[in-house]
Amino acid sequence: MGWDELGAAARELAGQILANGYRPDLILGIARGGLLVAGALSYALGVKNTFTMNVEFYTGIDERLPVPMLLPPVPALVDLHDARMLIADDVDDTGQTLVLVKDFLAGKVAEVKIAVLYEKPRSSVQCEYVWSRTDRWIVFPWSADDPVETPLPQAAL
Repeated sequence: MGWDELGAAARELAGQILANGYRPDLILGIARGGLLVAGALSYALGVKNTFTMNVEFYTGIDERLPVPMLLPPVPALVDLHDARMLIADDVDDTGQTLVLVKDFLAGKVAEVKIAVLYEKPRSSVQCEYVWSRTDRWIVFPWSADDPVETPLPQAAL
């Protein structure tokens, strides 16, 4: 996936969401890959209320922990019992991360739906909004390169 595709995919997902009649009050981005998706959907849907949850599951390319883990800080979802929440993530691979997040939200918000860029056939979760389905490993532009190890040269002002 390229950067331009992210923008187009987010707008297509927003169109699916609106065509379905769903109007989320909040968007929850699952860090890290879901942060960019959540931000793009936030703008495309005109939803300013956004949250993030940090979930660790992948440790490398196609390598995972035995189970996903919530990492602090965990959002305090206070007075949101009537809210409609949209969970945003980059990929629904096994479904385990999304199950963890949905279980965390149970009883805290009125309604939860999920939007992802990619959904894989082996997932235990069926997302309401999916841009593309694939069984392949996806290389995203935000995670394609190794972390920066040394300071980059400053551009001349």
